[in-house]
Amino acid sequence: MPLKKPPPPATVEDFIRHGAQRFIKEKIGFGHGTDNAVDEAAWLVLETLRLPVDETAPLDKTLTAAEARKVLAIIEKRIETRKPAAYLLKKAYLQGLSFYVDERVIVPRSFIGELLPDFDLMSTAPKTVLDLCTGSGCLAVLAAYLFPKAKVDAVDLSAKALAVAKRNVKDHRLEKRVKLHKGDLFAPLKGKKYDLIITNPPYVDEKAMKKLPKEYRHEPQMALGSGKDGLDITRRILKEAADHLNADGGILCEIGRGKTLLEREYKRLPFLWLDTELSEGEVFWLTGKQLTSS
Repeated sequence: MPLKKPPPPATVEDFIRHGAQRFIKEKIGFGHGTDNAVDEAAWLVLETLRLPVDETAPLDKTLTAAEARKVLAIIEKRIETRKPAAYLLKKAYLQGLSFYVDERVIVPRSFIGELLPDFDLMSTAPKTVLDLCTGSGCLAVLAAYLFPKAKVDAVDLSAKALAVAKRNVKDHRLEKRVKLHKGDLFAPLKGKKYDLIITNPPYVDEKAMKKLPKEYRHEPQMALGSGKDGLDITRRILKEAADHLNADGGILCEIGRGKTLLEREYKRLPFLWLDTELSEGEVFWLTGKQLTSS
């Protein structure tokens, strides 16, 4: 379809407004770094123009003809392909850190990223960290920054995802502290134990998988679905985690909206649910001692 021209004058703010209006009209889906049309449009426009994606962005800057064509093209591509903006830009952010992403990994958006910077449930900072189902490696990299004395292992079953994670680890110059492992959950770790395990495993249930918006269908389905009720992989993690935690260690796990089911099934486990700005009851904390005794 022909590219529509935004109303003059063609400033950055005008293009953001134009993009937001187009997204609302075409009813595109969000949830991959933004949750509304304005933020999605701002992200696409500013990144395309290589401008800062924050309050310092020069919204009154007038675009050249070439810049305008480039911005209009990516706005229309977002609508026509229904690909998340992160895939079109090959970039995503987590806690202010930039990561390379493409269709080999899900777009980083874990609530654990918000919890880690102020994490205070351990008496001392962890010296060994494990990131299960690492995907793009974003949580492993974030953990390495937040716990500068820690060694971090990151595991994923997908060789394609690990290729992306490898790039991100290298981009952040953390090759000496973050080690990647290919395998099924704890299998490649050969009995190693950790002070902290973080994991954002697949947790979408069977029914929800069939109703995913088009944007989510561009992501690796194996990184989203986890059985009929969405908890198959979480159950496996709970079964094995105690064997891989040090005496004072613990696990931080994101499970989506399976809280009620999980508490009903594991009545003896004293789950501590940690809320974030946009989530409630979707991330739990358990210590190794609690897992062992229960």
